[in-house]
Amino acid sequence: MQSLARVARTLAPTLIALTLASAAHAQGTMDFSGAQTLMGTFKTFAIYAGAVICFGGLIFAGIRMMSGRFQDAIPGLFGALFGAGILGWGAGWIGSLTGQSM
Repeated sequence: MQSLARVARTLAPTLIALTLASAAHAQGTMDFSGAQTLMGTFKTFAIYAGAVICFGGLIFAGIRMMSGRFQDAIPGLFGALFGAGILGWGAGWIGSLTGQSM
């Protein structure tokens, strides 16, 4: 009786591992097409938002410069730089998360 209990204790981890391994192989594949579509939407939003911020900053800075207030145009130039960063790095980073080409 003791030898049977010892054999059961010895084989139990192996049997549990084999059961879990067979269950893991039975799992189906996951479909991430919805996630790629969502990330594509985020990438498109980053491109449009970056373009709007960039051009808005340039227009703001241009109006200030034409009126002769060059010092007041500096925040607009930084806004244009920020928008360009969103347009380039933001869209590139979002695209790299799902392997999309730019």
